[in-house]
Amino acid sequence: MSSLLHRVKSKMAIFAHRKARGMLDGEYGSVFRGRSLDFDDLRAYVAGDEVRDIDWKATARHGSPLIRRYVAVRRQTVILVTDTGRNMAAVSRSGETKKDIAIMALGVTGYLAHRHGDVVGLVSGDAAATHTIPAKSGEAHLERLLRHVDGHTGLDSAASRLEDQLDHVARTVKGRNLLFVVADEVPASSAMGQVLRRLRAQHEILWLTIRDAELATAGGGQPGAGYFSVADSTVLPPDLASDASVAAAYADAAAGRDHARRAMLRQAGVTEGTVDSSQDVITALFTLLERHRRAG
Repeated sequence: MSSLLHRVKSKMAIFAHRKARGMLDGEYGSVFRGRSLDFDDLRAYVAGDEVRDIDWKATARHGSPLIRRYVAVRRQTVILVTDTGRNMAAVSRSGETKKDIAIMALGVTGYLAHRHGDVVGLVSGDAAATHTIPAKSGEAHLERLLRHVDGHTGLDSAASRLEDQLDHVARTVKGRNLLFVVADEVPASSAMGQVLRRLRAQHEILWLTIRDAELATAGGGQPGAGYFSVADSTVLPPDLASDASVAAAYADAAAGRDHARRAMLRQAGVTEGTVDSSQDVITALFTLLERHRRAG
């Protein structure tokens, strides 16, 4: 059985040359504002670095900009939060299952935390149950977290209800942590908004939304054969979905749902990013981390 974490590390190695990995590490390191830091070393400036971190004396001696790098005096805690209900067994915009994209996103974030000396835990579940794996360090632990998500997500899972997992975090997780939430296009609700505001008062929150499959396109595009709802196995009739007026109504409803979700997250002070495929995970995470830094 191949290692899920090995796949994550391979994807990072393929995507990111040394400079890009440094930028991704730098964005991750900026998340914990106010963490206690000690000076570590100097490295070359790359686009996206904070100007305030330039060591001007060392830059003058070297002839090109150098950045001061720091290491955390104490480890931080990253809590991965994800839905393992039926929704995550559905097809994403790229044609992959949402579960596979979620595992890649959770793995990359967990591995970044590991490289920074932080500990990583997991809260996952569906409408039937919430599971918690306490935060620890080490690659074997990360592999266990990813295996848990992989093994508990499928068409035979209970319905998705992410607010249950978020409420569990609000009630049980102490201290100030980074919550990295991976979900599908969850509908906005007053209950979800309320628990998010409670969480944001205590934690830093990053939210990554995995985009739904395009079941119909404006102009009468054909959906993929065999589409059905993971909620109740209802088959989507291809002739109905190919109707231009139905496709337009579907697009309008999807846009309205997206707008409501974005408004709910924005009002709660939560930074959101979106991703369509596992190929885009690292770029999406970099964008999300940068957006979070700029919002702060």
